[in-house]
Amino acid sequence: MTQSSLSPVRLGLRANWHQFTLLVIVNAFVGAMVGLERTVVPLIAEQDFGIVSKTVVLSFIISFGIVKALANLSAGGLADRFGRKWLLVVGWLVGLPVPFLIILAPTWSWIVLANGLLGINQGLCWSTTVIMKIDLVGPRQRGLAMGLNEASGYGAVSLSALTTGYIASAYALRPYPFYLGIGFALLGLLLSLFFVQETHGHAREEARQLPNATTVNDAIRRPFAEVLLLTSWKDRALFAVSQAGLVNNLNDGMVWGLLPIFLAGAGLSVERIGIVAAVYPGVWGVSQLGTGALSDHLGRKWMIATGLWVQAIGIVGLVVAQRFALWVGAAALMGLGTALVYPTLLAAVSDVAHPAWRASAVGVYRLWRDGGYAVGALLSGLLADSLGLPWAIMTIAGVTALSGFVVAAVMYETLPPRRVVSPEPA
Repeated sequence: MTQSSLSPVRLGLRANWHQFTLLVIVNAFVGAMVGLERTVVPLIAEQDFGIVSKTVVLSFIISFGIVKALANLSAGGLADRFGRKWLLVVGWLVGLPVPFLIILAPTWSWIVLANGLLGINQGLCWSTTVIMKIDLVGPRQRGLAMGLNEASGYGAVSLSALTTGYIASAYALRPYPFYLGIGFALLGLLLSLFFVQETHGHAREEARQLPNATTVNDAIRRPFAEVLLLTSWKDRALFAVSQAGLVNNLNDGMVWGLLPIFLAGAGLSVERIGIVAAVYPGVWGVSQLGTGALSDHLGRKWMIATGLWVQAIGIVGLVVAQRFALWVGAAALMGLGTALVYPTLLAAVSDVAHPAWRASAVGVYRLWRDGGYAVGALLSGLLADSLGLPWAIMTIAGVTALSGFVVAAVMYETLPPRRVVSPEPA
């Protein structure tokens, strides 16, 4: 028996606040899983396994990025075809072994394998919670909904990174910080299995409420290959959003992998590295509570472009700063820039995509966005090995600024209208 047969399906944040709040909590556990690694894992590579090559160190992010991108792509199409809840449960089942593999790892290849599984966990669970929240709120307050979603996830990334930094400083890099991960995965699985409800009916209800029935039927018949092309290239706004998402996570992958090593080389303790590593996603997470809702009023395009430029300035600050307080300030600036970009990108995809193929479009966008982790880790590692850490970081700053100019030149504003039924050609 479906939810719609038990009670009328109503769209909106107020009407669905119980389930929405539960999904916010679940997504916090999803974010906490990846936050376990932001401070500690790059240091494990050098201190536990003696790895010198930055490209090899960043291989754990490459595996994470590739697998997560493919999981995102699969999650969108499968959620449209079979529903949302079971994907969330499967994602948590795959994530359960991750902390055990890191704790027990005798070689670096175990860490790489663990991050492949973490990529599946993040791809399925985070994508599904995003899709479910979009389903619940309907066409209004999408920016607010995405801001709340991303704030919970990246707020948890920050707290987890900060906590693991303190634990590693007080005890050791392994195993103690990763005991938290076992609890995160179990709690996320139990909440998803027993309390989260299916939301596919909400997407169908939104589609039924659209004024143009012919367009609805046409949209329902869109094959996945067409959605892939629309989201990746044919629609100007979706193309701009996809490349911006890729570059956003390209620079995030660089920060994840190289920043702890860069700061350790500058003489910072593990505890202080943990603080800098936590400030970036912390500001990112908290600020999204405002930036997501702000995009519902100011529009998407210029918030995305401005956010990318602010990110670039913050990345440059990481290199030119010479004191702990300045590194914290640069990390905060990066977090603010990312907060302008992150929920706004998801809201823009939701503006353009029809409810009947929206989950697939979100999956394609997240394919490109999280593929940026792999691209960023590989590019950063090769640049760091050949030119040194400062030049690698500065190059990523330049790529980020360029992406902002692409958005400014190519993207059309998606709000208003809130939904574009017939996407503009490139």
